[in-house]
Amino acid sequence: QVQLVESGGDLVQAGGSLRLSCAASGRISRINTMGWYRQAPGKQRELVAAITGGGATNYADSVKGRFTISRDNAKNALYLQMNSLKPEDTAVYYCNVALRDGRGYWDNYWGQGTQVTVSS
Repeated sequence: QVQLVESGGDLVQAGGSLRLSCAASGRISRINTMGWYRQAPGKQRELVAAITGGGATNYADSVKGRFTISRDNAKNALYLQMNSLKPEDTAVYYCNVALRDGRGYWDNYWGQGTQVTVSS
């Protein structure tokens, strides 16, 4: 059974920084693309940033230049460094991972979410 556990969400003032982490555990054969999504109250879940197995990244326009996504393949871990945070960044942040499990099946997995609140 595969699990994703996120951490790092907190309450921070505008202009501050946070670092989110996501750790994948269980019977994992291979991990492909990993990404961070967020969902604010009353809004749809949206992609924040993603990173491929080869290290290529893409970001939502709203976070370019402020957020940095990275991964540690040896630890099956994903990170999101968030700088210059704005109140509009307030949301629940979810980790998403495309991986092949120990049985050889590919699927997308979601973490439970971590709350980021930015006060003005």
